Amino acid sequence: MPRKSVRQLDLNGRRVLIRADLNVPLDAEQRITDDQRIAKFLPTLELVVQAGGRAIVMSHLGRPDGKPQPAMSLRPVATRIEQRLGRPCGFVEDCIGPAADQAVAQVEPGGVLLLENLRFHAGETIIDNVKKNPDGRLTADEEAARAAFAAALARHADVYVNDAFGTCHRQHVSMYDIPVAVGRANTAVGLLVEKELQYLGAALETPQRPFVAVLGGAKVSDKIGVIRNLIPRVDQILIGGAMTYTFWAAQGRGIGKSLCEPDKLDLARELIAEAGDKLHLPTDSLAGPSFAAGNEQTIAGDLPDDLMGLDIGPETLASYAAIIRAARTVVWNGPVGAFELKPFDTGTFGLAAAIADATDAGATTIIGGGDSAAAVEQAGLADRMSHISTGGGASLKFLEGKSFKPLEVIDEA
Repeated sequence: MPRKSVRQLDLNGRRVLIRADLNVPLDAEQRITDDQRIAKFLPTLELVVQAGGRAIVMSHLGRPDGKPQPAMSLRPVATRIEQRLGRPCGFVEDCIGPAADQAVAQVEPGGVLLLENLRFHAGETIIDNVKKNPDGRLTADEEAARAAFAAALARHADVYVNDAFGTCHRQHVSMYDIPVAVGRANTAVGLLVEKELQYLGAALETPQRPFVAVLGGAKVSDKIGVIRNLIPRVDQILIGGAMTYTFWAAQGRGIGKSLCEPDKLDLARELIAEAGDKLHLPTDSLAGPSFAAGNEQTIAGDLPDDLMGLDIGPETLASYAAIIRAARTVVWNGPVGAFELKPFDTGTFGLAAAIADATDAGATTIIGGGDSAAAVEQAGLADRMSHISTGGGASLKFLEGKSFKPLEVIDEA
C-alpha cells in the first residue's frame, strides 16, 4: 500500500499535525525508562522543522480511560524531545480547547509543540465501543462525541502526517477522522510508517526466497490469521513457544503440564493439514516442573505428566537455525520460549543469533515488534537486524493481511 511520504508535502510555514506513537514507559516518578519510540520518531520531526513546518505533535500514552490521569501525562516526553532534538519543544496541558488553540497559534515555523495525551478525552477511542454495543454501532451521543473531538483536533492542522505505525490498526479519531477532515491531498505518512510499509509490504508481496516465518507466543488463536495468510506466501513456517503444545496435543502427543488451548485442537489439525511440509514443529523441549529455574531438563518427544515445556530444545534450535541461516527473507513474531527466565531464553536468543547471521549473509530480516523486539534488544543483536517493527499488534495484523483503514485514507504515492 504505497502512500504519499511526508517528503512530498509542502511544509514551509504550515501547521503540520503529526500523529506519533510516543507511548513510552514511565516509572513511578514519571521518568522515561525507554525512549526508543521517541528516538525513532525524531527523523520525521527533524524533517518537518528543517523544512520550516510548524510541528504540532499528538500521541497517546497508556490507557487513561477517557479522563485526565497525571501519571500518564506526556509532559516528560516533551522534555525528552527537547533534549534529543536540540531545540525547544513546547507543551500544552490539553489537546483541544482554548489553551490548545492558543498554543498552536503561537508555534512559529520550525517550532515544535506537543499536545497532552489524546486519550484523556473519551472521544479519541470511542469507536472501540462498536464492539461492546449490542447493535454493533455507536449511539447518537457517541457519534456526536467523536465528531466534536475530531473537529476540535482538525482545527490544528493545515496538513496531517501519520507516523504512528503502532496504532495503524485502530480507527481512532487521531488516526482516521483527522486525515479525513484535513483532506486526502494534505495527508502523508511519516518516515517511520514509510519504512514499516516498505519492509513488511516487500516481505509479503515480493520476498527474496527462501522466505521463512518464525512464529512463537502462547496461543494458536493469536496466530491463526498470520499462519493462514503466510501459508501460500512463505517457504517454511517455524513454530515455537507455548502454542507448540496445542499443536502437539492435536497430534496426540504428550504435553505434560504445558499450556494448551483444548478448544483449538481441531483448528490446529486444520492448520497442520493446510500447511503440509511447510509447517515445522519442535521435536524436543527444555522443560521443568513449573515456571521457575532449577530442575529443568531436555526432553526429546512427548513430555511426561509432571513437566511443562518452557523452551525449544537443542535439537529444534539447531534445525531451526540451519533453516534460518539459509533464508533470504525472515519474519519473526513471538518468542519461542519463556525468555524472561534463564535458562529458558536459550531458544529465543539462539534463534535471534541465527537471524542476525542471516542478515550478515544478505538476507532481509524483520522483527515483528513486541516481545520479539524486546528479546532482540536483550540479546544485544538489534543492530544486526534489517528492521525491527515499532508496532507489535500492528505488525501482527499486517502479517494477517488485514486492511488498515487509517492508512487507506492517506493520499497515495
